[in-house]
Formats: sequence, C-alpha cells, structure tokens
Amino acid sequence: MTRFAGLALLSGVALAAVACSPADKSAEAAKPAAEAAVVGQTSVDRLDPALDALIAPGEKPVQIASGFRFVEGPLWLGDRLRFSDLMDNKLYELVDGEKPVLIMEQSGGLEKMAPDSFQGSNGTIVDKDGSILMTQHGARRIVRLDDKMNVTVVLDKANGKRVNSPNDLAFTPDGALWFTDPPYGLVGQDKDPAKEQPYNAVWRHANGKTTAVITDLPRPNGIAFAPGGKKLYISNSEPEMFVNVYDVNDDGTVSNGKRFITYPGPNPIDVPDGLKVDSAGNVWTSGPGGIRIISPEGKVLGQIKTPDRAQANMIWGGDDLKTLFIMGAGNVYKMRTEVAGQKPMYTRAAAK
Repeated sequence: MTRFAGLALLSGVALAAVACSPADKSAEAAKPAAEAAVVGQTSVDRLDPALDALIAPGEKPVQIASGFRFVEGPLWLGDRLRFSDLMDNKLYELVDGEKPVLIMEQSGGLEKMAPDSFQGSNGTIVDKDGSILMTQHGARRIVRLDDKMNVTVVLDKANGKRVNSPNDLAFTPDGALWFTDPPYGLVGQDKDPAKEQPYNAVWRHANGKTTAVITDLPRPNGIAFAPGGKKLYISNSEPEMFVNVYDVNDDGTVSNGKRFITYPGPNPIDVPDGLKVDSAGNVWTSGPGGIRIISPEGKVLGQIKTPDRAQANMIWGGDDLKTLFIMGAGNVYKMRTEVAGQKPMYTRAAAK
C-alpha cells in the first residue's frame, strides 16, 4: 500500500474501475488478457548473471487485467488469483485466461470511503482452517472471510486501543500471525483524531495476545519471512524508503535489525511496498523503479519494470509456484520465474 500524496501522477493506467453490481457475481470487472490495453513496455533489467537462475533471459511480465484504481493484497488460492482494488473498495478473483470477477463490495469494511483514500481491503492470507484472513483499512481491523464472503472480526484492538489500519500479513512456523499497522487507512494519518496507537507497529498475534514487536518504523508496510522463519523483512514506505532485516528469536521477539536495502528519496508514490521471499531466500521487493530482486546477502540481481507509476505487490501462483503475479497500480501482470515462490504456511487444500 502506498501513501496519499501523488495520486494524480498515476499516469498510463485507467483510473476509473468498471462498475459492477454486487448482485451479479459473474459481472465483468476488467478487460481479459486478450483485450487488455497496452500501456507501455515491460522489461527485466539484468544487473547480475545470477539473475538467470531466477528469471530466464527474455522473460518479462505480461498484462492480464487492467482498469483498476490501485490493486493490492494478492493471494493465490490454488486455481485463481484473489486481489483487491484498494481505492475502489472491492475484492476480485481472476482465473487464468478469464475476466476478473467481482466477489465482494465494500471490502474495506466501510459503506462509503473518503474520496481518493486507501480505505479498501489490502493484505490477505490463508489461515490454519482454510479460511481467509484479510485486512480492512477502512474498518481498521483484520477479519475472517468464509466462502460466502461472510465477515468475522479477528482483531481490531491491541493493548486495549484501536489499531491504525492493518496492512500486510504473514505467518511464522510457530503459528503466530504478524502484521504491519501503518496509518494509511486514516484520512489524517498520524494526525487523525481517530488514531489511538502511539506508534505504527509491527505486531505479533498469538494465543489471543497481540504484542508490538517493532515500534520505531514510521511507515512499516510489506512483511515477509525467509524460509524457516528465522529472518524477517519489513519495508518502510516513508519518509525514508528502505527494507530492514531482523533476526527472529524463539520467543517471538526480533534482534539485530539492520538496513537490507535503501532507496533514494523522496518519491511521490512509487515507494517500498509489498515484498516476498522466494524458496531460495531471495527477496523480491517493490519500490522506486520497479520490483528489485535481491540475494539473501543483499546484492541486487535485477529489477522488473512495468509502465505503471508504482508496483504495489506480488505473489507466486500456479501448480509449481513459478508464476509471479504483479500488482502494478491499475494493472495486473504475470510472468514465469525459474525459482519457485516460498510455499505458504497454510493452504486451503491442506486445510480441507
């Protein structure tokens, strides 16, 4: 999720999402791949020969859907991609080769959002029982979704105070749920009178207790763990733009936090946002200029570019977890990778 400033700079994409009746769940939400408008060139910048083991030479993203305002929260569900339009307050699903289908209106939990706000739904993840956990910026909470899109509140307070607007989610092998909590769902952000938390924390939720693990980041955003769960990566969107890496201790605390990558700034909208770690431990992180691919040792191997002003997030899917889906502001892309994404902690198939 990115910040409010610079919305007018989202050039090259269709800013108005296609209207769709909530009663017609099969209604067309955007153009299919064959009809998707060409918005410019996609590319992969190869900065190190080691990238060939991760992305085959000549491979680049292909646009598969367009016409959204700001796509976010991608989740692979075995045979389909689920994602939200954060600025249009809607949730979609996309089966490869078909048109996106609107599956939920008011996905951010508010009947009416503030104009040009990021109050829709964002991060999603499969829970132990196969249900979906989803962050709602507008309603400022984490909810559980069943197959009929019924909503149950999982968490809206921490330390007795309302959380800001949960953004991204990740599980660790011990079953704890971690999430970032910047103020992007609050119209006034840190100055909003509705803000109750004294910080914008990274939280750990386990055994009914929610603990602030990291409290010194101004805008924590994307969150991901290395294979095995012993390394934690957090992107910070602003005012300084960077990704930090931490050691994860057995007691659920973190230590030895340090910069993993720093971006030059300031930047109006293309900020560090979502990030993922592949099965080999490489970090794929959105940020100024595209999606950087970085080795576990911190060496930048390459960068994926789309014509969008910002790349918000990404996730691996497909039977072999080698199809990377990229959320490029108003457009959705896919590309093949040689390396598989990290297998999710929980899947719907395993739960069933």
